[in-house]
Amino acid sequence: MNAGQDHEARKAALLATLQAGEAGGAPLGLHKRTSNLFRDRKESAKRRLDLGTFNHVLEVDPAEGWVDVEGLTTFEALVDQTLPHGVMPAVVPQLKTITVGGAAAGVGIEATSFRQGLVHDTLLALDVLLPGGDIVHCTPHNEHADLFHGFPNSYGTLGYALRLRMRTLPVRPFARVDHVRYSDPQVYFRDVGRACESDADFVDGVVFSPDSLILSTARFVDTAPWQSDYGYQHIYYRSLLHKTTDYLNVRDYLWRWDTDWFWCSKNVYAQNWLVRRLLGRERLNSRTYTRIMRWNARWGLTRALSRLRGDHPESVIQDVDIPIEHAPEFLAFLLREIGLLPIWICPVRPPQAQFTLYPLREGTRYVNFGFWDVVHSLAAHEPGHYNRLVEAEVLRLGGIKSLYSDSFFDRETFARAYNMAAYEPLKRKYDPGGRTLGLYEKVVLRA
Repeated sequence: MNAGQDHEARKAALLATLQAGEAGGAPLGLHKRTSNLFRDRKESAKRRLDLGTFNHVLEVDPAEGWVDVEGLTTFEALVDQTLPHGVMPAVVPQLKTITVGGAAAGVGIEATSFRQGLVHDTLLALDVLLPGGDIVHCTPHNEHADLFHGFPNSYGTLGYALRLRMRTLPVRPFARVDHVRYSDPQVYFRDVGRACESDADFVDGVVFSPDSLILSTARFVDTAPWQSDYGYQHIYYRSLLHKTTDYLNVRDYLWRWDTDWFWCSKNVYAQNWLVRRLLGRERLNSRTYTRIMRWNARWGLTRALSRLRGDHPESVIQDVDIPIEHAPEFLAFLLREIGLLPIWICPVRPPQAQFTLYPLREGTRYVNFGFWDVVHSLAAHEPGHYNRLVEAEVLRLGGIKSLYSDSFFDRETFARAYNMAAYEPLKRKYDPGGRTLGLYEKVVLRA
């Protein structure tokens, strides 16, 4: 049985299971062994659907520049299958455990996004399992084009991606990375924009302090005078401050952020040399840190320690997209009101197609700000105080935030920001029985 036949057999078995199940009752939810969502969820009753067998790369066509892949495939597995063909997915999100379907239903970004857009901008077609049990094939121009453009940022509330066709890019064996340091945010973001018009293959950066901003550009090369290894003893983000040029093999470059979860490994002391040695290369990755985070969320160790210290911590884990002309102003707000450093910077190309639930302004280049840490305060605030400040400023500046983490929008503000006027007809059409939660209920009310 070839890959396509095997996929069809598993699809038939899935449909038989769904038809044998009971309709109605608790809302449908996806059972996943790993998750890159960073919002606490209420453990309400759900009928859990296990799509774990849909984790195969079905076909890679390097000549035509696409790959067919099932929705529960991780990007780590996808990259491992595409690189031997001399190609990579056009956008590879930063963490190995992110699934292809999850990045399409949410929002995925990385350093090729300045030219390629977000993960959903690289979609050519997808097969969606609807909540009622039907499977529809969606392309930008067929009878389900509305779902094709409405699926990104729907977070499973319109269905689940079983199979996706995505664009790929040719690669070369190595990446040469150049880091330039700036002390003036205005000049920095001006040059971020200029880098997007250059011949670079990758563009991103890090803000370490108000007067220490690093712009990183990378280009594919055939040979390298040396190769750096950031998978064990050395830490990638620290290298930006003391190296001006670096070389990595392509796979290591794609996963340069995963080893230390950008810099968040410090929260589990994994940047301490002894802890690093004890963990070893195999456990220095986002998969390990996510497990530790889930364990801590379940047992409340850090919450208990904070109570003993009289501290009032708030997790501020956000990715937001800001029009580049407002990027210096948003950075000033973050430094003044939130105070978390470092901050990841990643430019995004102006949208070339409109996706219903993640509306970006046509003709506008955006800059993604990623900031993930805990704000500590001796004063008590309302729940989500700092996150609410971020949300308000993002909207004031004409930006938008990803919904993988805590959100505090009121229903009316959320409806304006995420185009609920267009979402509701999609929901009625593709989930008429209301078998899954609505988007606001899922991502804000955390039902």
